[in-house]
Amino acid sequence: MKFGKRLKKQIEETLASWKDKFLSYKELKQLVRLISNSSGNKAESDFVSLLNSEIDKFNSFFMEMEEDFIIRHKELQQRIEKVQKWWGPNGTQPCEVTYKEEQGKIRKDIVNFHGEMVLLINYSNINYIGLAKILKKYDKRTGGLLRLPYIQKVVEQPFFTTDVISKLVKELESTIDQMFPAEANGGIGHNRKREKQEEEEDQITLLHIRQNETAEQVGVGEG
Repeated sequence: MKFGKRLKKQIEETLASWKDKFLSYKELKQLVRLISNSSGNKAESDFVSLLNSEIDKFNSFFMEMEEDFIIRHKELQQRIEKVQKWWGPNGTQPCEVTYKEEQGKIRKDIVNFHGEMVLLINYSNINYIGLAKILKKYDKRTGGLLRLPYIQKVVEQPFFTTDVISKLVKELESTIDQMFPAEANGGIGHNRKREKQEEEEDQITLLHIRQNETAEQVGVGEG
């Protein structure tokens, strides 16, 4: 699948409030076309300006979501402890009905929260891949050498670093396995298997981009 179509598909499937936070790939492609078809500097200046603006957009959104996720994760852990302390088998006010009811609510919130965090990791990956591809296209069409120095700048940006979110994802998976051991192979576990496959595909793509291999080797078209 060509990258442009893949990006469009991911935007269509993401949360409504996230749709305008992704890479403006189509606009960047149009600017590359203008640059390669003219000798003027305005299109080139617009291209670099849009690139910088896009990175600022990624960083702002990613850091905002990361901070929100850290807070929500802490609140969720406190909520779990509270439910167990009050209504659990060894709680101060044991109540099986209330305990199961609250556990059901927590499970639903964990699944939704987990999904959002995986979306953010995918958001980071696909925007990085898009930047690398548009810069490769720029160098190829214009004879410029913008890609390497710009990618070196990109990998130092906050949106590229997903270690904190990945850790929270693993902690949530551990939590649901402990709270609902009978569902460990279904529900979130089943969904996570598919999500991990998608993440592995992105990691392969990222690795090949960094090694400057061709799009055919990566398995994702330029588009």
